[in-house]
Amino acid sequence: MTELATMEFHPRPQAGEARPWAFPAPERGTLDNGLTVLRCHRPGQQVVAVEVLLDAPLDAEPAGLDGVATIMARAFSEGTDQHSAEDFAAELERAGATLDAHADHPGVRLSLEVPASRLAKGLGLLADALRAPAFAESEVERLVRNRLDEIPHEMANPSRRAAKELSRQLFPASSRMSRPRQGTEETVEGIDAGAVRAFYDRHVRPATSTAVVVGDLTGIDLDALLGETLGAWKGSPAEPHAVPPVTADDTGRVVIVDRPGAVQTQLLIGRIGPDRHDRVWAAQVLGTYCLGGTLTSRLDRVLREEKGYTYGVRSFGQVLRSAPDGSGAAMLAISGSVDTPNTGPALEDLFTVLRTLAGGGLTDAERDVAVQNLVGVAPLKYETAAAVAGTLADQVEQHLPDDYQAGLYRQLAGTGTVEATAAVVNAFPVDRLVTVLVGDAAQIKAPVEALGIGQVTVVTAE
Repeated sequence: MTELATMEFHPRPQAGEARPWAFPAPERGTLDNGLTVLRCHRPGQQVVAVEVLLDAPLDAEPAGLDGVATIMARAFSEGTDQHSAEDFAAELERAGATLDAHADHPGVRLSLEVPASRLAKGLGLLADALRAPAFAESEVERLVRNRLDEIPHEMANPSRRAAKELSRQLFPASSRMSRPRQGTEETVEGIDAGAVRAFYDRHVRPATSTAVVVGDLTGIDLDALLGETLGAWKGSPAEPHAVPPVTADDTGRVVIVDRPGAVQTQLLIGRIGPDRHDRVWAAQVLGTYCLGGTLTSRLDRVLREEKGYTYGVRSFGQVLRSAPDGSGAAMLAISGSVDTPNTGPALEDLFTVLRTLAGGGLTDAERDVAVQNLVGVAPLKYETAAAVAGTLADQVEQHLPDDYQAGLYRQLAGTGTVEATAAVVNAFPVDRLVTVLVGDAAQIKAPVEALGIGQVTVVTAE
């Protein structure tokens, strides 16, 4: 008898019934010190994620001290009144925890991840960092030096240089958004421990802050734990920091950041559009994804597959600041890189794609693929506690309701091809786009001027 004859065959596994999924809904509460808390129990998620949002926006930085919010954020993990910088790092390691922090236009955010079994220790360290950061002169000086060392590398990076130039072009010089988020060499050099402490004292307090806690909270008395840790953080009452409305100049034009001898051109095309409070947001997300959200998008199909100009071009919308009163805004952009000789032809084809959208629209097939990719993979996207906590924190930061993300997926699924087309055409009008090219001006200026997409200006790479 052959081996095949003795094998036992089983029926092919059948697909199970799809389980309904919705983005997790948090519970809200407030500690005695005024700290707002959102909690979300996620069974099985043994690594708990904690996000703390501080109302310390970049607009609040003192004149001439751009970057002080970033230095403060980095200094939170560099020692407290209980631990030196080395001891604090060792305590985090013993708890199996990580603590990161960064500053952006809406404010400063701290992110803690810690095993559920050591949540008490992790929250205690986080609370110490917020309650009594050391801001030691030696540590702040080291962070300033590190930041100064980063700046030349950022300027040498074509994509970072393009982003810096686009912000400078779009926003008025008086706007904080026109300048680098983490400061320039001139402003960072002026930051010391006193400046960091003053910024902390003025803007960091529990009454204007929010903590988001996500993970498996089985058997954890979170109320008691929060009261003993973050609840011990004291501070005076305060109103949220008022920020000016976002304004921008999206007059169609081209700026070439000259990099003599560059073999590639980095392109970044952008303008300012509506934020997540606008009813067009879902359709805009869907249409922008169809345009350049993935390898199968229209831009990639033309520029990468058909023409071979690039490894990939992406379109996206990134919220800069969100507000219910309409004063917020999102950056709508297209980015990628092409080889220098084909800069003109690639840019011409890119603008042709945008004009074709306005004339012929998206297809139902493009819309269906985008919905499947955006909505269908959502359960996988939010498998970790950190992903859920990050999105809940985004909602708080952008003044959105706690059920916003769940509603957004329903809106995406219900958005038709016509609506998605109208939204992406309005997002990227060919005559209202600022195009930044980082490349060899001697080779690319004339071909770009011939396209007639706006006045061409050349600036030095610095």
